[in-house]
Amino acid sequence: MFESTRVKLAVLTGLSSAALVAAGCGGNDAATVQAVGDDATTSVAAATRSDFNAADVEFLQMMYPHHAQAVEMAKLVPGRTQNQELIALAQAVEQAQAPEMRQISTLLVSFGKPAPGAGGGHAGHGGMPGMMSPEQMTALELASGAAFDEKWMTMMIEHHQGAIAMAETELAQGVNAEAKQLAEAIITAQRIEIDQMRKMLGQ
Repeated sequence: MFESTRVKLAVLTGLSSAALVAAGCGGNDAATVQAVGDDATTSVAAATRSDFNAADVEFLQMMYPHHAQAVEMAKLVPGRTQNQELIALAQAVEQAQAPEMRQISTLLVSFGKPAPGAGGGHAGHGGMPGMMSPEQMTALELASGAAFDEKWMTMMIEHHQGAIAMAETELAQGVNAEAKQLAEAIITAQRIEIDQMRKMLGQ
């Protein structure tokens, strides 16, 4: 009788000890997982780039909606003119600037900044060089034929001049190599397009 009781107590004690050991292991595993998670978060934060300054960020954040409006203007061309040279130019503008918008977005995210948007319509960008107002865009949309051609090129020349001005500011004040390369590409391409449009306008 007493021997049986001692055996039962020994078994129960062993089971309790095993349970405590198991619980202790579980707690350590949870702590380890948490520590790994914390380390990963720290690594991501530490990976944020530092090879840029405020001028780089401002340039990219302004150029994205600026490009978006140029692409919007380019899309208006095919249905409003029969001028094949202008249609080809508009296509070139869209094909150049749409990929640059993706590059801008990628750069900003790599800087730890929010992915940009084209902006809420045309309002709010009045102080941005070369941006067209809502009224100007509406007038362009309503035009057609030769009147459209002249209006579109006149507006796009002004738009390109604004982009070049922003790109020149980036070259003077920015530090990020990729942003500065983009600025140089914008200046080169858009100066060529300005010259082409001026010739088409007979200027």
